[in-house]
Amino acid sequence: MDTESAAKQLAELGHTTRLEVFRYLVRGGHSGVPVGEIQAALDVPGSTLSHHLTRLVSVGLVKQRREGRILYCTPQYDELNGLIGFLKDECCINERSVPASE
Repeated sequence: MDTESAAKQLAELGHTTRLEVFRYLVRGGHSGVPVGEIQAALDVPGSTLSHHLTRLVSVGLVKQRREGRILYCTPQYDELNGLIGFLKDECCINERSVPASE
């Protein structure tokens, strides 16, 4: 993952409502969660939820699929893992050892 992509994903997750939505989706698992369930669980108006989901979809953190009249949202775990990996990939590479006290 490149820095620009990571920054965009982090920016979208930096909004309280979007972070709550994403965490709810992660709890819902790989099969996805109906939009109506998200709306009811988080008490977010439909148009507001739609806006936030669109933002998460735009950076690849969420995918949507329609089954009949129900729209399901699924977190993209590969993207999430990529973002987490990006944040920790270079952990401690510049760490200096501390000399022992005499």
